[in-house]
Amino acid sequence: MTRGSTARLRRDIKMVVGDPLLLIVILLVLASLVIFIIYPLVSVVLTAFRTGTGYSFSVFRDVLASRYLRQAFWNSVMMGVLTAAAGAVVGFLFAFAIARADIPFKKFFHVIAIIPVVSPPFIGALSIIMLFGNNGLVTYSLLGINNYPIYGFRGLLFAQVVTFFPVAYITLRGVIESISPTLEDAALDLGGSRWKAFLKVTLPLTIPGIAGAMLVLFIETMADFGNPLILAGSQFPILSVQAYLEITGMYDLPKGSALSILLLAPSITAYFLQKYWVSRKQYVTITGKPTTSALKSVSPGAKWLLFALCLVIAALILLIYITILWGAFARVWGYDSTLTLQHFRDVFGVGFQAVKDTLTIAGISTPAAGILGMMIAFLVMRKRFPGRRFMEFTSMLSFAVPGTVIGIGYILAFNRKPLVLTGTLAILLLNFIYRYIPVGIQSGVAILRQVDMFEQ
Repeated sequence: MTRGSTARLRRDIKMVVGDPLLLIVILLVLASLVIFIIYPLVSVVLTAFRTGTGYSFSVFRDVLASRYLRQAFWNSVMMGVLTAAAGAVVGFLFAFAIARADIPFKKFFHVIAIIPVVSPPFIGALSIIMLFGNNGLVTYSLLGINNYPIYGFRGLLFAQVVTFFPVAYITLRGVIESISPTLEDAALDLGGSRWKAFLKVTLPLTIPGIAGAMLVLFIETMADFGNPLILAGSQFPILSVQAYLEITGMYDLPKGSALSILLLAPSITAYFLQKYWVSRKQYVTITGKPTTSALKSVSPGAKWLLFALCLVIAALILLIYITILWGAFARVWGYDSTLTLQHFRDVFGVGFQAVKDTLTIAGISTPAAGILGMMIAFLVMRKRFPGRRFMEFTSMLSFAVPGTVIGIGYILAFNRKPLVLTGTLAILLLNFIYRYIPVGIQSGVAILRQVDMFEQ
């Protein structure tokens, strides 16, 4: 450690110690991240190395020797990259149209874009099969295409983009709305075209948001197993599905844990690439103070083009979820379309307790994850203290592995003293809160990067 870095460390420690409230908040956040993220993941890692006679690398050797599992790894990385790129593009277009273009039906488009976030991914995958599968409503009934290959790469990429682009939309809409329109007005007043103002002003200022959205989409795609479980098929293996099947199907905890650890490598690499890309430049908008201005940055032609794109995307999402609604009333989805209310009787009868439990968990964990995420974003962006990078990095770890594996980690970690949580509501709430705080963190970081800290 150099003399300058030592002096800086001492200064940071002195500043934190001089603010007792800040010190308490930092210590509580760091302790919670260690207990509810590091500890469960360490439990999974130890399980991956555990054998009948002790600890060894034999499980990893078996995994790496399998050509099928190696292919699953590369398929997962490719799907993550493509989904992150395509989802960020679609999310950006949607966010830019709503935040900067005076298009009709903005509230309608916003609601439609949120729907995939609040629905289980596998439900959308089933709807895609009913619409575009071998005997799908669109492919077979309308277009006359027999045995359209929806399973595999194409179908899975389509489902992942539809499922996860709203995450990019939510992040990027907040980023774009925080950019002062007067900056674009100034570029136009100086003689720049709308296209040049977009390329030189708007787009560069959204780079932190784009990078953050791509990172979250990449990690979510790497960790997701709902859509791949239904659409990937045996010819296009995905690593998260293989980890899930090893844990829940084969009851091979060491092998499933080893596969999950392999998922961490590309996710951590993506994290550092994103940090490097964003850190090369500054993205401050002078003051960050909100101002009002007429929407001049979008020409009439571009406005209606964006409106048409939003309309196509919204129609596609509506088609998918109308099909789900039809399936809810059909006696046997895809076979017997006779309308019935029996499924709703079952839900509001024997299954209503599950509905109440789900709403309770969502209602508590959502605001808690949002508040904690914004708190961490503020700390890592606006405060200097020992452990700042550790805090940011640790908060992303639980997002990088399949949710099933995190659940297994919680069971392994919290089924014995000193913290016995297995079988309680608390273990579910903590799992959801600490798994989804990266969404709030990335949104907060992207917005705070635009605000000059000296203007606060």
